[in-house]
Amino acid sequence: MSEKIFLCSICNINSGTCKEDCKFCSQSVRYKADIDRYKQKPIKNIQEEAVAARDAGALGFCLVTADKGLNDKTVTFVCEVAEAVQKVAPELRLIACNGTATLDQLLTLKSAGIKAYNHNLETSETFYPQICTTHPWSERYETCQNVNKAGMVLITGGIFGLGETQEDRVSMLESLASLKPTSVPINFYHHNEALQLQPNPLSVEEALDLVKLTRKMLPDAQRIMVAGGRELMFGDRQNEIFAAGANSIVIGNYLTTAGREMNKDLEMLASLGLDVATSVTG
Repeated sequence: MSEKIFLCSICNINSGTCKEDCKFCSQSVRYKADIDRYKQKPIKNIQEEAVAARDAGALGFCLVTADKGLNDKTVTFVCEVAEAVQKVAPELRLIACNGTATLDQLLTLKSAGIKAYNHNLETSETFYPQICTTHPWSERYETCQNVNKAGMVLITGGIFGLGETQEDRVSMLESLASLKPTSVPINFYHHNEALQLQPNPLSVEEALDLVKLTRKMLPDAQRIMVAGGRELMFGDRQNEIFAAGANSIVIGNYLTTAGREMNKDLEMLASLGLDVATSVTG
C-alpha cells in the first residue's frame, strides 16, 4: 500500500458537561463516569497540544466540545481557540466537532479558519433510538447536510460494537455514503463500567471486516480513519487496519480515554513502509 497515512489529533476543549443520554458516551453527566470534567480548557494548554500534535506529524487538529450542539457561547470559544491555534501551528488543518450546528453557526466557524466539521451519525437511523432518546438521528444527518452547504470539509462516521446488527451497520454506511464525506472516522466502542451498554462484542476479525466494508461502501471518501477504540479493539494487530483499507488514524489521546504514545504509532507506520502525509488534499 503506497498511500500516505493522514494523522489527526483531537483536543477535548470542553469535557464531561453534556446533558444528552447517548448510552455510549462517558461525557454525559447522567452516567457519572469517572472522567475529567471542565467547561473550557485553558487556551495555552490547547496551543501546547496543537504544537505537540504538529511536531508528531499530525495534519488535522480537532476541537471537540461535549454538548448536544453549538450555542453562541460555544461558537465564540471555538473561534477564539481556532485563532489561537493558528498563531502557534498554522500548518494544522483545524476541524471542529461541536454537535448539531446550523448553517449560520458553521459559516461563523469557517470565517475563523476552521476548514472541516466532524459530526458522526453514530449508527443506523433504525437503531439510534436504542442508544439515544434526547435528540433524533435526523438532527445529526441535517447537521452533516449543513456542513456541505457551508462549503466545509465534511467528516462523518460512526461507532461499531454498540449492540447493533450487521444490517444496522450497512444502513449507517449507506447513509454516510449519501452525504459524500471527505473523511469517515470509524470508532469501536470502548466500554466504561459507568455506561449501560454491554462491552463491545466484536472480534478483531469482525472489526477488520468492518474496515473493509467501510472502504468498499464509501469508495469516494478520501480518508477512512480508524479512530476511537483502536488500541483496545485491535491490540497488537493494529498494523492490519491499513491493509483492510484505512489510510488515516487518530494519534495521541482521545476524549476521555488514553491512546498510545505518538512515537509508537510512528514506529508502526515506519515498520510497514508507510509514509505520513505531509499535505492535505481534500
